[in-house]
Amino acid sequence: MKPGSARLAVPPWTLAVTAMLSVQLGSALSLDLIRDVGPAGTAWLRLSIGGLLFLAIARPRLRAIRRRDLPVLFGLGVATGVQMIAFLASIERIPLGTCVAIEFLGPLSVAAARAHHRRSLTWPALALLGVVLLTQPWQGTLEPVGLLLAALAAVGRAAYIVLTQQVGDRFTGLSGLAVTVPIAAATAAVVGIPQACGQLNLGVVLARDRAGAAAAGASLRVRAGRVAAPVTHGVRHVDGP
Repeated sequence: MKPGSARLAVPPWTLAVTAMLSVQLGSALSLDLIRDVGPAGTAWLRLSIGGLLFLAIARPRLRAIRRRDLPVLFGLGVATGVQMIAFLASIERIPLGTCVAIEFLGPLSVAAARAHHRRSLTWPALALLGVVLLTQPWQGTLEPVGLLLAALAAVGRAAYIVLTQQVGDRFTGLSGLAVTVPIAAATAAVVGIPQACGQLNLGVVLARDRAGAAAAGASLRVRAGRVAAPVTHGVRHVDGP
């Protein structure tokens, strides 16, 4: 056990389920903000506000970060920023439930790749079947660009699962997340600031942005990912839709 860490008092699956509920609620409530400032602008706002909250709460000691930890921190930050932009751009074009289902093919792939026994593949297989039944690719009614963006979000989500566990193993509390979320915000700012320029004002931020739900979900995901097996954590991410 790392110094300063405490034993988890609740089962990891409760954290994962709570995280999924908060994140999906935050995504649903972001639809109005997407119409105001665009998907990249929305991602930038959510990540920026979330990053400021984590910096204020966790107050990470930047001088204590080791050089060998930098690739993991930057990797998770960039993956988070790209994943959120792709996801929000996708739900502009295809239904939210369908986008979320496709996105969670990323965690599903992680779960399948790290399964050590054939029986462990049962739940990933059932989750994959659920995604196929939900999206109904044989119907041909979904916009291809939206599907591609959802697939990109799935890749980002898979990277998020793997890197989040590594960050959780190296840092205690929310200190790692307090570093990676600002990096994600900087990544989203490259596209988000130009997209939101001219459309952003204080009223839009206060009335539309729901960064709190996303921030709470992100912190719980890090905690759940730290204590749960990758296969278990990956499959439970697929339950989000």
